[in-house]
Amino acid sequence: MTDATNTQIFHDSDADKGFRAGWWTSRVLIYGILILWAIICLFPIYWTITTSFKAAPDVMKGNLVPWVDYDPKWLGFRSLGLSPETIGNESTVREEFLKRFWNSTIVAVCSSLLALILGSMAAYGLSRFSYKFGFMRNGDILFFFLSQLILPPVVLALPFLVLYKEVALLDTRIGLILLYTLTVLPIVIWIMRDQFGSIPAELEEAALVDGLSVWGAFLTIVMPIALPGMVAAFILSLVLTWNEYFFAALLTSTHANTLPVMVASQTGSQGISWWSMAALSFMAILPLIVIGVLLERFIIKGMAAGAVK
Repeated sequence: MTDATNTQIFHDSDADKGFRAGWWTSRVLIYGILILWAIICLFPIYWTITTSFKAAPDVMKGNLVPWVDYDPKWLGFRSLGLSPETIGNESTVREEFLKRFWNSTIVAVCSSLLALILGSMAAYGLSRFSYKFGFMRNGDILFFFLSQLILPPVVLALPFLVLYKEVALLDTRIGLILLYTLTVLPIVIWIMRDQFGSIPAELEEAALVDGLSVWGAFLTIVMPIALPGMVAAFILSLVLTWNEYFFAALLTSTHANTLPVMVASQTGSQGISWWSMAALSFMAILPLIVIGVLLERFIIKGMAAGAVK
């Protein structure tokens, strides 16, 4: 009786065993590739953080693991006046860093918000109305906006330099805000065009029947649905404007310099201060990391919306 109850009645076929082995192999391969890619993507951030705590010999030797290859020191943050022993003292370098940080924050946030407002309205119009501008239709107008991304920034350097000199916008925040808005506006229009295109027009038609105006339907019906896409477009614009270096170095000198310009200036007659540059770079990317972590779900929703209709 005991032998009968312990006898296995059903057995996996060879096909089932082969399927199970193939499933585990594919899973291990996929997750292995993802882990490898994550290491490749995160290594520059790890290198930046660890370098900010290295001394010059540790940087030259290429030591990577703290407390194993080297003993961490506050050398990089001390040079910026941000180490524990210098944070309470007056520091000209720290004041300059805070000034550049404030410039980057104002310029990036204002230009991203302005581009989001203008780009959302333009994208909504292109997705809901039919336009005719000469031989150009909606698709041609959208392509015209996107084609602005093909133009290399260096081509615009001299025209903008001459223009900004004539209108007294050199070394001003408002000058960078207007220029950055122009550079990220095509990206916002592209993202929001897909966002609004994925929202059924019947919702707005029902709102119009209920007595709402076109603006009322846009503000109360369309915008709440498209909010994840708007957040994603804003964050992408913020990242691009925050990290922009070429025009910031070209059009500013003293008052409106941003953090990327300050990072690139960490060179001297004695070479590059890698620890200072690493500490400054880490402080520059830290706000973006925090924003990305806090608004991750909006970024994913915004990028995925419109992909499947």
